[in-house]
Amino acid sequence: MTKNSFDLKKYLAAKTHVVNAALDKYLEVKYPPLIYRAMRYSMFAGGKRLRPILVLEGARLCGGREQSVMPTACALEFIHTYSLIHDDLPAMDNDDYRRGKLTSHKKFGEDVAILAGDALLTEALGLVAKNAQEKGIGAERVINVLALLVRASGVEGMIGGQLVDTCEDSLVKKGKQATKKRTLAYIHTHKTLALIQASLSAGAMLAGASPAKIKALDRYGADIGLAFQIADDILDVVGDKKKLGKKGSDAQNKKLTYVSLYGLDGARRQAKGLVAAAKRELAVFGREKYILESLADFIIEREY
Repeated sequence: MTKNSFDLKKYLAAKTHVVNAALDKYLEVKYPPLIYRAMRYSMFAGGKRLRPILVLEGARLCGGREQSVMPTACALEFIHTYSLIHDDLPAMDNDDYRRGKLTSHKKFGEDVAILAGDALLTEALGLVAKNAQEKGIGAERVINVLALLVRASGVEGMIGGQLVDTCEDSLVKKGKQATKKRTLAYIHTHKTLALIQASLSAGAMLAGASPAKIKALDRYGADIGLAFQIADDILDVVGDKKKLGKKGSDAQNKKLTYVSLYGLDGARRQAKGLVAAAKRELAVFGREKYILESLADFIIEREY
């Protein structure tokens, strides 16, 4: 198969179905049921399942089996969903809607929402550990992936980026344009890019990939991760709010974004440049790179 004959929408729909079935299994309602209902509410409120799909694709490109890395693929979605629940809290972005539905704290209360996010993060680590039980993977690869995901989701990654984003006003209020650009780059390199980048690397590492292939996927992930965030900033200005499932905007909240600093045209140029760079990193995979090439284009062409 080639990129020209590849139907990305059909592929994404099929992979989303497979991932959702696994997520449903891993989030079976137990006691106390309220916490599981809250976890499932946010997990199944919609979403592109980009991160778990990247885990699956990272493994496939490096000779691994989809089902053998499914626990870790689902763990990435657990971590992502936890981050969204906490990001929406009154102490953070204070959002009432996510993907067109009430946010977790609006549906269940702030206390339950906090615990649901905590539970998803904790359970995610347990899911990654499950991969040690899969034939041909083993504990050493899983330990390395756990370390990778802790960095990507912790202070050196997503939490660090979220902290700077939350405290952005005090950090850049009197800063020069160069300071604002550095702050913005830090926020999204850590808050958004790190987990997308780790998704590909985790799948490759579990599949026993060579250092060259892991490095190529790591660089590709860095490029598309930043392109993804820039595309989000652009959609916040020009996108259909119904499709985006939100009412407010970054401009209304006076957020630092790629559009506010570089303008729409400048942001679009940056996103396109990153996608082109990402594709160049895939040369080591030969003809098998067509799925990731199509995903790179999708990231900046999507409408939600």
